[in-house]
Amino acid sequence: MEIFDDGDAPAFAQRARNELEAGGEPPGAPAPPGHGLTPQELAVARLAATGSTNAEVGAALFISANTVDYHLRKVFQKLAITSRRQLAHHFGDPARGATHDRGR
Repeated sequence: MEIFDDGDAPAFAQRARNELEAGGEPPGAPAPPGHGLTPQELAVARLAATGSTNAEVGAALFISANTVDYHLRKVFQKLAITSRRQLAHHFGDPARGATHDRGR
């Protein structure tokens, strides 16, 4: 990643960070305790919790919107939640959780 950062290639640096996180490297922010999510599910859930659409999450992680939907269904099941509003609240954004619910 340092090569990309030093070489003025921030998009590639971010992609490398995303790939490392999805592969199990410790993410920058700690996950909620006892979440039981895979690294990829966690990455998808965190982006979705910010209000990003499936297409936006997919573009950020270089996966399809259908794959995002698949991961979100697994996340919802594991966390025993049913909406993005609850997801945002779970990941510590109660303001967004109270006002936004974009659905899946």
